Formats: sequence, structure tokens, C-alpha cells
Amino acid sequence: TTGQCVNCHNGSTASGKTPTHIASSNVCEECHRTSSWTPARFDHSSAAGLCSTCHNGSSATGKTGSHITSSNVCDECHTTSAWIPTSFDHSAVSAQCSNCHNGSSATGKTGTHITSSNVCDECHTTSAWIPASFDHASASGQCSNCHNGSTATGKPGTHISSSNICDECHTTNAWTPAGFNHDSVSGQCSNCHNGSTATGKTGSHIASSNICDECHSTNAWIPASFDHASASNQCSSCHNGSIATGKTGGHFVTTMQCSECHSTNSWVPTRRYSHTASTYPGDHNSGVVCLNCHQSNTQTATWTSGGYRPDCAGCHASDYEANEHKKVDSPRLYYTVGELRDCAGSCHRYTDSSLTTIERTRNSKHDANDGGF
Repeated sequence: TTGQCVNCHNGSTASGKTPTHIASSNVCEECHRTSSWTPARFDHSSAAGLCSTCHNGSSATGKTGSHITSSNVCDECHTTSAWIPTSFDHSAVSAQCSNCHNGSSATGKTGTHITSSNVCDECHTTSAWIPASFDHASASGQCSNCHNGSTATGKPGTHISSSNICDECHTTNAWTPAGFNHDSVSGQCSNCHNGSTATGKTGSHIASSNICDECHSTNAWIPASFDHASASNQCSSCHNGSIATGKTGGHFVTTMQCSECHSTNSWVPTRRYSHTASTYPGDHNSGVVCLNCHQSNTQTATWTSGGYRPDCAGCHASDYEANEHKKVDSPRLYYTVGELRDCAGSCHRYTDSSLTTIERTRNSKHDANDGGF
């Protein structure tokens, strides 16, 4: 057949547009096929007027009885391809959300919805149901009424064992961070602070049999007060710069343990070191400070007269006064510093150079005239 459809489909020769036909300048074949009038495909671009001009329930499908109450025209929510899915502009909607979101006209509260007198838009947005921000101020009852694992997130399997209600530790903004009231907790700290339920001892923790609260408070891990009485091993096992404070860069170089000089209360002031070596028997001169001898900041002392080490003269040879320690009366001879290097022995006074007859034995103190040794 040649020519336009309307040459025949004019209502006389063959069926033409019905009185309820959509107002359109389209020719028949732009929407209909030759096999049947319906179904038809419609090019809305050539349709004049509002959607409701045709979509009025007579000419074309209109709003159903359960349609959301809205002054929006069709194409503000629907496309020309299909009624659904739709994008809905809530700004043109009057009345409460629940007028439409009632489970019939549009999705309403589910059976597991939190019990609340809030209207939808106090928690939800018009974009999607979730995520939602919940105003707990209007929620009645205990937290666990909703936070029971069904209605809303509840205690996980690893939650600390506690009789506290949620808001004693958590805020309504987020689960974490949480402030925990340890007063209602029974049992040892390690029941929870085991590395699974709550933070436990780290791999670098000081080796100790102490329970947590002997050193730590319930406010924070640090600062901590440590009872050294229960610590086994040497100080340096912990005070190594990793586990606990160790020697600083300019520290006195020594292999001695911390406790030789420091107390467990504080690093400073340090205790005066008591020398026990035979070469320095005790603090025999209270006026001497460490650096008088340890001039290189190390436990190895600097011998002022190294040829006499390790005897007294190794440090005091320069103090020795010649011609003060008489050895022989006739001919007169005096002890040398080498003979008296250890400040002991060889302290006899002889009658002659044969050294066979002791004229006088030294008493308990040095027989020196002016304080030399």
C-alpha cells in the first residue's frame, strides 16, 4: 500500500483515530504496527501539552487510586520509557511522610523498625532509607530494646562482659570511641584485656606477673606507675630504649646495671656509688667526684701514673713527697714511691743499709711531716 495510513484509516474506509485518541500530530506508523493497533510505541517528543492531558485514565493510563498525593506532573518523577523505576522529588509533597509511606501507597515502616514516634525525615533522607541518622532523644526505653541484634545492632560475641547499659559507655553518635566504667566489672583485668575482647599486653610489654591495675589506671594505659618489686631479670631487660627508657646518648659508659646508681623511684638524683675493688676500697675521699678519675665518661678510670697501676700510686704517685719516708738512719736513705706504691708493707725504719735491724716500726698512721703519703 502506498500513501499515508490516514488515506485509508480515516474512520470511513478503515478504522481511524478514536475520539479518545491521544492528541498527536504523529502519523499512525510512528506508534502502531500494521499487524495490530496495540501494543503501540509512543514518541513523546511530538506530544504537546502536559502528561495528564493524555494520562488521564481515559486516553492513557493515569494516576492510580493508590498514587502518592502530589502536585508533580508525571515527567518530574517518571520517564517516557516506563512508569517504574521513578525518581521522586519530595519537595513538592505536602503532608507527613507517612501519608504515602504507609505500606500501601509507598514503602512504610517494616515489622522490625525501631519503635519511635519520629517522622521519617527526622532520620531518613529523601534519597534513600539508609544510611539513617537517628535522633535518640525521642526514643523511649532501654537501649537494648532496639539494640538487641535484630531491630538494631546489639552486643557482638566479643563484647566485654558487663551489666552496664549501652549509654553508660557509648554515645548516640557512634559505638566508638567508648568511655568505659570499670566499677561494674568483676574479675581480673586480663579477663577482658586479653588481646581479643579488649587490648591486652603488647609483645614488647615488660615481663611482669603484675595484674594491669597494679601499674595502670582505668583512665588510660599511660602514664603508669610500676612496682619494681615484682620485676624479675636485670634492669636492662626492660630499660633498653624499646620497652622502657634506656641509657641516653651521653650516658656514662658502663656495664653495670641501672640499680647500681639509680633508684626505682626516679633516675635522678643518683646514688653515690660504693667502690668495692681492692684498688679503690670504698669512698676513701668524699671530696672526689666521678669525673676526677673517670675523665672519659666511662667506668674505666684514667690512671694518672699508669706504671704503678693497680696500686695506690697509680693515681697518687704525684702526691708522693720525696725524702719524707725514712728507710735507713745511717747512711740516711728514703723509701721511693715504687717501694710504697701500695701504701702498705716496707714501712720499717732500719738502723743501717744492711736492713737487718729494725730501729722503729711504723704505727697505724703514716709518719709524714706535712700530709704527704
